[in-house]
Amino acid sequence: MNAGHQPRRVLFYVQHLLGIGHLARASRIGRAMAEAGIEVTMVTGGTPVEGFPGPEVKHIALPAIVSGDAGFSGLVDADGSPVDAAFQARRRDLLLGALRDTQPDIVMIEAFPFGRRQVRFELIPLLDEIRSMRDKPLVACSLRDILQERAKPGRDQKSVDLVNRYFDRVLVHGDPTFVRLEETFPLASGIADKLVYTGLVSAPLPPPPSERFDIVVSAGGGAVGSGLLRAAVGAASRLPSQLTWCIISGPNLPQADYNAVETMLPANARLVRFRKDFASLLTTARVSVSQAGYNTVCDILRAGCGSVLIPFTAGGETEQAVRAGRLESLGLAVAVEEETLSVDGMTAAIGEMLVSRDREHHALDLEGAKRTAEILAEMPLG
Repeated sequence: MNAGHQPRRVLFYVQHLLGIGHLARASRIGRAMAEAGIEVTMVTGGTPVEGFPGPEVKHIALPAIVSGDAGFSGLVDADGSPVDAAFQARRRDLLLGALRDTQPDIVMIEAFPFGRRQVRFELIPLLDEIRSMRDKPLVACSLRDILQERAKPGRDQKSVDLVNRYFDRVLVHGDPTFVRLEETFPLASGIADKLVYTGLVSAPLPPPPSERFDIVVSAGGGAVGSGLLRAAVGAASRLPSQLTWCIISGPNLPQADYNAVETMLPANARLVRFRKDFASLLTTARVSVSQAGYNTVCDILRAGCGSVLIPFTAGGETEQAVRAGRLESLGLAVAVEEETLSVDGMTAAIGEMLVSRDREHHALDLEGAKRTAEILAEMPLG
């Protein structure tokens, strides 16, 4: 544990299984902690992603696991082989070794026990070891503000029981004036004494871009973005030709779909796979068109541009729909259902945002990374 004036030490566990949203948010938090003088060791368990978690933190990479399918029904290793008991035991032992080597003041775990139950084979042993330590670190959960609705009865109560058994704090990365945890986690009152809202974890305002577009369309990774892109290109052909468009397909859009979209482009639109300056482009755009993931929405809110949101709802996903609906109720977005997406609907939604001069400027708290670092630095130890 921390003694004297040594930097406070945090061991931060993050497991991404499909996209990189969780890792990106955690990396922003890790950077803010390091800037606040906290010594951060991040343990990751997913496939490597260039640039994450960043040079500011120490990094321990466990043997990678990913979701076997979009339903998170099974885990496979980096080669696609099912994860067996020996693989699980190896990861568990490496994680426990990281705890012993780091001797942290605080252990922070992303998502669990509200999510990431697939890796409880290593997290429960970690938490049990912490409980058995004489000089035990504090334990915090790093939690997204909107949770996926649970179909399995009793699961929320298990989360409450685990929080009350093992955790000192649940840091909710959201603004309670935007959405409160109990709106997507009905049993939040059972852990109310441990909840702390940090604000939304948004990146700082980026520098201005080298070029400007009126409409910036992004399809995330692109694996499921073909319909969004086709509707947007159709809208570009119908809306005034003086509008300039940057359409970002994402790296995972199949090449055949990319080629098909490219043949539909009007002269005022450009199609690219990726833009490293995406967040910068938003700062000068009039309208952003995208899905409603946490990090993308934070970039949009930071930039202050209007937005058309097409929440991802496949496989029973509810989180993005809740976020998009709340932003629409605040006058900050127009939400379009993925199932009914069409050129007509996209054209109308973008047109509505373009003429919405009376859009209210939001007062949502976007300083969640900095505030998380402050909370961890202020938590009483021992």
